[in-house]
Amino acid sequence: MSFIDFIRKMYNFNPDAKYFGLHAITTPVLLLRDPELIRSVLVQNFATFPDRFGFDLNEPLLANNLFSLRGQKWRDVRDLLSFSFTSSKMKMMFTLMSECAVDFANFLSTSISAEKSDMDMKDAFAKYAIDIIATCAFGIKIDSMKNPTNKFFVYGKEVTNFIRTHPIKIIVLKIFPKLGRILNLKLIDSHASDFFRNIIKTTIATRDAEHITRPDMIQLMMDIRGKEDRRELDIDDMTAQAFAFFFGGFETTSTTIAFVAHEIAVNPDVQTRLRQEIDKVLEESNEEVTYETINRLEYLDAVIKETLRFYAPSILERVCDEAYELPPALPGEKPFIMKKGMICWIPVFAIHHDAKYYDDPEKFRPERFLDNKMYHNSACYMPFGLGPRMCIGNRFGILGIKILLFHLLARCELKPCAKTTLPLRFSKKSLLMTAENGFWLNIQRRSDMRSVLASASINSIFSENKC
Repeated sequence: MSFIDFIRKMYNFNPDAKYFGLHAITTPVLLLRDPELIRSVLVQNFATFPDRFGFDLNEPLLANNLFSLRGQKWRDVRDLLSFSFTSSKMKMMFTLMSECAVDFANFLSTSISAEKSDMDMKDAFAKYAIDIIATCAFGIKIDSMKNPTNKFFVYGKEVTNFIRTHPIKIIVLKIFPKLGRILNLKLIDSHASDFFRNIIKTTIATRDAEHITRPDMIQLMMDIRGKEDRRELDIDDMTAQAFAFFFGGFETTSTTIAFVAHEIAVNPDVQTRLRQEIDKVLEESNEEVTYETINRLEYLDAVIKETLRFYAPSILERVCDEAYELPPALPGEKPFIMKKGMICWIPVFAIHHDAKYYDDPEKFRPERFLDNKMYHNSACYMPFGLGPRMCIGNRFGILGIKILLFHLLARCELKPCAKTTLPLRFSKKSLLMTAENGFWLNIQRRSDMRSVLASASINSIFSENKC
C-alpha cells in the first residue's frame, strides 16, 4: 500500500489510544493521536521538541537550508526569512507571481486543441511552480511552458526529485547517518548545486554593480548586509535559503494545484461556483486583478483549504531534545517517559480524515470552511504544521495557488478524461503524496471567456508595477 494509506492504517490501529509505538525499519517511533497532546508537543513544549530528524549531510544546499537547520542557527535564519513573508512582501511578490500565472494561463488556453486537450496536469503545474520560485527567490524571469528545456526547470526538477531517484541513499542517510558521511553519499549532483550557487553569486554582483532593486528573497538577504545586530549570510547560506523554496515549495505547490484541479474537474458544481465567483470579481474590479481582488475570493479560499485537508501531508516529525513525560496512552496505564533523541510522528492526513473531527470526512466539501474559524490554528487542521516550526512559506504557497487558479479558471474549463483515475489512488512508489497514474484531465478553452482576457492587453494591468 502507499505510505499515506499505511500511516492511516496505523492511526486506526487503536482509536482509543493517545499514542502508540512502532518501528520505522530500525528506528523506534511514537505515533501521536490525541490533538491536545499534539498541540503540547508542537506548541506549548516546542523547546523540548524543536527539530526534525532530518539528514546528516555533507551538502550545503540541503544541510544549511531552513528545513534542515537546528538549534540557534535555525532560529537566526527563521527570524531573518520571516520578513520575506509579511503582507507587504506578499503584495510586492504578487506582481511577479501574476506575470507567471498570466503567461501560464494564456499559453494553455491558446495552445490547446481538440487533439491535444488531454494532459497530465502535474507536469504543467510543475512548470508554473518553478517559474514563481525562480522569479521570487532567485530573481530570474523564465517561462517554462514556452521553454520547458531551460536549465532552471531541468535542474530544479533534478534537485527536488531525489526522494524518487535516490531511495536507497535516503534510507542509508536516515537509518545509518554516520555510514552515509563516511561514504560521502550525496543526494544532489555537484553540477546542479553549482548552477544554483552561480546564479545567486552572479545576481548579487549584477545588482550591486548596477544598483538594481527587486522585490524578491535575494534582495531581502542582500539588504541586511552592514546592519547592526543582523547576521550576514554568505553565498552558500543565501543559496541554501533560496533553495529552500525549491525543497519546500516546488513539489508541494505543484502537487496541491494538481489535486485542486482534479477535485474541480470531478465536481462540476464546485467549478461552476468558482467560475461565477471569479467572473463576478472581474466585473466588479473592472478587470484589474490586484492582491486585494484575489483575497476577496472566499469560495476559492475554501476550495484550497478543503483540498489541503483532503490531501494533507502524511506525517509531521519531531525529535525529543530532553526527557519528557507523556500522559498514559490508555486509561489505567502508566505515563511514558520519552528519552532524548526519540522521534514522534504526527499523522496529519489520518487526523484530517477522522470522523471524530470532520463530518463526512471522505466527501470533498469546501463549504465546511466558509465562515468557519474553528479550524484556524487547530491541532485537527495542520496542512502546514503547527507551532513555531510550521511552514514559513504557507502564505506564499497559497497566494501562488490562488493566482494561478484565478487566471486558469477565467480562461479554461477542466473536465475528467479517459485517463482520469476515479477514484484517485495514491502512488505506492513514492513517500510523497501523488496520484498513482498521474493527474490526467481534459482542458477546454472557455467559450464564454471575457474578451479582455482573450487579448494580449491583459499584461497592461501589471505595467505600473513591473520591475
